[in-house]
Amino acid sequence: MVKKLIGLLAMAAVTATPALDPANAVRAKLRLIQTGRARAGSSLTFTSGELNAYARSELPSIVPEGVRQTRLELGNGTASGYALIDFLKIQRAGGGKTPWLIEKIIEGERPVKVDAKLQSAGGKATVFLERVEISGLAVSGYTLDFLIENFFKPLYPNARINQPFALNDRVDHIEVNREMARVVMRR
Repeated sequence: MVKKLIGLLAMAAVTATPALDPANAVRAKLRLIQTGRARAGSSLTFTSGELNAYARSELPSIVPEGVRQTRLELGNGTASGYALIDFLKIQRAGGGKTPWLIEKIIEGERPVKVDAKLQSAGGKATVFLERVEISGLAVSGYTLDFLIENFFKPLYPNARINQPFALNDRVDHIEVNREMARVVMRR
């Protein structure tokens, strides 16, 4: 889930599309980028509302069980994702087996907040996971790195956390501020 919410920022930021619901407006803007029809040098913006609607509509296809009440808040070069998460349901949906003791510790729905920073330039982006808060308990630094390597990456092996990744061939960079994310196309 974290990967998808953060991925929304990496794909996001486009100008308004008329008369579409917010999730469909995002889909239309992403199609412009993915099909190469976004004009060179243009920028496309995604509002916070559009990104939230898109995340709610796409999440069930990525994480069918265990995540609800998702919300994304944008900041200056940052994003915070919020959700209620049942980690055991997510792991079972992915076919994973959990040792009994760990199962008893992680069972049940938990409020989760994820803080990330986005850096982007020259056709690449890096999402730095800075802090995760689960049921009010904050995790960062080495402990967070351990959880990413041992819980998140086995479920989502293609996720790029704290590592640069290439943007769409024609995307130069992504800018994020409190109101929107903006995808800037190469000239």
